[in-house]
Amino acid sequence: LKGHSSEVNSLSFSATGDRVASGSFDSTVRLWDVDTGECVHTFQGHSGSVWSVAYSLKGDRIASGSDDRTVRLWGVDAGECVHILQGHDDTVWSVAYSPKGDRITSGSYDSTVRVWDVDTGECVHTLQGHTEWVQCIAYSPKGNQIASGAVGGQDSTLRLWDADTGECLHILQGHSGGVTSFA
Repeated sequence: LKGHSSEVNSLSFSATGDRVASGSFDSTVRLWDVDTGECVHTFQGHSGSVWSVAYSLKGDRIASGSDDRTVRLWGVDAGECVHILQGHDDTVWSVAYSPKGDRITSGSYDSTVRVWDVDTGECVHTLQGHTEWVQCIAYSPKGNQIASGAVGGQDSTLRLWDADTGECLHILQGHSGGVTSFA
């Protein structure tokens, strides 16, 4: 699949597997048809590199996180930006949809995790506790917990949070280097 003018940082398949979204250093998100290899949409609007993309389970939206400190929600059918989520003080490294599709979580270089309401674009929780940048985040299959991993300095931890209250449930320690991904 060719079309980005710079490196691709992130990929996310639709739940049906017929589409894949890609985020790039070229500040765009592209939506690809898996069968034909054709670019269906190019989403433009970020003013910095796109580090992470996530497809909603319904397949109607894509979230992207960028150097421009925003998370953008893109409408797949219309090919346009639905919400610009602002609040992070630095690069947004990771984004994840909740299993229900009603929330998006973002991890940032500002050492925070933010939970956003998909419909209103409002920040529901700001999860604080990491002392270094948050590179990876994910929801548990039931959507009741959020996991976040930090990279750098003295914080090489994985934290588990209550998705409803934002309370830190556990701090998992033991890595001698940063937590860059998990599953």
